Amino acid sequence: MNIAVMVNLRARHSSERVGGMVQRFFPRARLALTRSLDEARTWISEQLRPNPPTLLLAGGGDGTITGLLNELREQGLSLPAIGVLPLGTGNAWARVTGAPKPSVALSHLAACGERLPPLRLFSLVRVENKVAPFAGTGWDAEMLQDFKDQLSKFPAGPLREANAGLRGYMGAMFTRTIPRHTFGVGDPKVKVYNLGSPALTVDARGSVMPLPRGETGALLYEGPAGVAGAATTPEWGFGFKAFPFAQAVPHRLSVRVYGAGVLEATRNMFKLWRGQHPMPKMHDFFVERLRMDFDREVPFQMGGDVMGMRRSLEFSLAQESVQLVDWRQLRRLVGVA
Repeated sequence: MNIAVMVNLRARHSSERVGGMVQRFFPRARLALTRSLDEARTWISEQLRPNPPTLLLAGGGDGTITGLLNELREQGLSLPAIGVLPLGTGNAWARVTGAPKPSVALSHLAACGERLPPLRLFSLVRVENKVAPFAGTGWDAEMLQDFKDQLSKFPAGPLREANAGLRGYMGAMFTRTIPRHTFGVGDPKVKVYNLGSPALTVDARGSVMPLPRGETGALLYEGPAGVAGAATTPEWGFGFKAFPFAQAVPHRLSVRVYGAGVLEATRNMFKLWRGQHPMPKMHDFFVERLRMDFDREVPFQMGGDVMGMRRSLEFSLAQESVQLVDWRQLRRLVGVA
């Protein structure tokens, strides 16, 4: 295989040791240990454009993978097969594809020899000419920013590391995000318009069905929005199944709008985390393209990175899709229990 590997040294758990593992298992692989998008951009331009890889391993979190996909698109490269090495915080794509720790992942991949490993196809969400596995507004974007703001107050070392995972994320949610909404101005209002083919939805049993009055141009929802977003993968990270129906309808985005207030959401947190269905005030749509107009500016995130504030957003199914290494299938293929 023509393998290239990029490791984000700023990602959680990441270190030069992963680069050493890569060199041990794949001595011919093109390896980049990067600390910034500029370094990654230069490596792609100088190393990958002249000789595109058949398999690109990416060590980092969802933000790293999303940034890598968009940089490949910016430079006009077709998206290669990508193997996600879980070195980030949420690791949504890594969890969905069953990625083990990097040393195990590399050893399983090496057992394939020159063959490509099993792959799993994922569509992508397109917003503002960028692509991601998920994107949205509301508490999720606020919690991400609160988490990063809180983490920045810890100096580098064991204490920062201890608060860099789920513990820190939950701490930021309960000490920052929830109190702000409880004592603040409340959730924004949103109008959701279908801009593509007639929309679909799911019934109480989770079966896909046409959405009544969901034709092209229709107003699909109007009301409060604690969270509103689109995805092509079930998870946000940490095992949070925010979009449990993400792959129920091929060639459609899974869109969810949650209209409950923050206190009701907190009471139902574990149900929401498991992706339980049905949930009161949860609205599910399957669309090709839609627009969300808010009554005030709201925080917006793509693939786990906060992108700033927006008043209106248009989501569409990207023309491109990406094939990710299916680590569960690979484990079975190499005969590991």
